[in-house]
Amino acid sequence: MCETVILSKRGGAVIGQCVECKILTLWLNNLLLNFSPSQFKFFKDFTIRLDIEQSLFPFPDGEERFVLRTPHNDICMTFSTDEWDNFKEAMEEAEYMMQVYDLMKSCP
Repeated sequence: MCETVILSKRGGAVIGQCVECKILTLWLNNLLLNFSPSQFKFFKDFTIRLDIEQSLFPFPDGEERFVLRTPHNDICMTFSTDEWDNFKEAMEEAEYMMQVYDLMKSCP
């Protein structure tokens, strides 16, 4: 089992990274995603570029939610506006903390 360092926690979003293999794990309530560092960067950059207006849809409960489509057409992720903000902030913070840890490792 990997020894994981938590890089960010915002709302229901938690992002950790294995100290040894460097795999990033993104927990979103009951969803678990794993990324290599380069995959994480690509995913983060992809979500930042989303057109918010085209990704916001009304749901049956009356709340508008962001819909994030995945490469698998049958799987989409949905977020309330607060969850979306937490999700984006957690990814930004995790990327920043990865850089901090890398800098700390490179110091003698």
